Amino acid sequence: MTRLQKPILKPNPPIGHSKLHWTLPRSDQGDKPTETRPTDRLTENLDLSSLRQFSQEELLHLNTSTSMSPEGNNKLALIGAGIFVLAIIGAQITYVVRPGSRGVQVTLGKVTANFKPEGIGFKPPFISRIQMINIRQRTVPMKVTCISKDLQEIQTTVNVLYRIPEESVVEIFQKFKGDPFVSLVYPRVDEALKEVTKERTAQNTVQERDQVKASALSIAREKVGSLIYIADITLEDISLSKKLEDAIEQKMVQEQNANKAIFAQAKARIDAQTKIIEAKGEADSIRIRGRALAENPAYIELQIVDTWNGLTPRVITGNQTGAGLLLPVEKRSRDTASNEE
Repeated sequence: MTRLQKPILKPNPPIGHSKLHWTLPRSDQGDKPTETRPTDRLTENLDLSSLRQFSQEELLHLNTSTSMSPEGNNKLALIGAGIFVLAIIGAQITYVVRPGSRGVQVTLGKVTANFKPEGIGFKPPFISRIQMINIRQRTVPMKVTCISKDLQEIQTTVNVLYRIPEESVVEIFQKFKGDPFVSLVYPRVDEALKEVTKERTAQNTVQERDQVKASALSIAREKVGSLIYIADITLEDISLSKKLEDAIEQKMVQEQNANKAIFAQAKARIDAQTKIIEAKGEADSIRIRGRALAENPAYIELQIVDTWNGLTPRVITGNQTGAGLLLPVEKRSRDTASNEE
């Protein structure tokens, strides 16, 4: 077995890393090549007994050789600074447009004519920036105070559904400051509702909600134009004063009562006309029957024959009109016999 001899230590190269290289000398037996091993720590792969053989001078030399040199520190600082500068430049030359948005590029105060689509892109560093514009549909509530045709105050709560077309993002960014709803949509919708309600009474405004909504939406779209698309306007609530609501309710009750009275009158009129028509029909029927009997006197005899029950009648002649009394013979005989008794 080969005995471990005192290692010959070699200092690290002046790069500054902490690995040591130590070399085992050739053994007495044969010409076996020297084995060189890297290690991160001094005690790795070393026999503790061999460490005791180091002199104090060798250990001091080993400590000074493995410490970081000033040149190595400078190189690490330069590398870190370079990476930091590259990260800043990379962040300045690239941009990302989020989904549902469009970008507007501003370079030295000048706006680019075309918008930036979704995704990653490149721009000049430090002198250019990308302003994001949301193009998704939004729903914004708003309250409007209107005056009706009969000078009544109406409080309306509406929801405005709108979105910014992508072809309008650059123009809106140039012409309007801040939220485009506040500066462009809100005043137009407010004006449209006031124009619609001033042409109607308070009661009609409440009763004609669909027409008020349709008219206000049409006027608002015309006023805003193509810069912003107003998808819809929903009337969430229309509030009147308490006195006005009571007056409208009372008026509606009176109108219902009046309608009931009108209906009753119309029904009575129709019933009277029905009776008159029935009476005229009955009179005409009697007149027609009398004329028929006068023109056809044999019709009475025919009716007698049709209604005869087979018994021989006794005829008592009356006046000149031909009317007479018909009595059965059998009944007459019984009456005569009773009188004779």
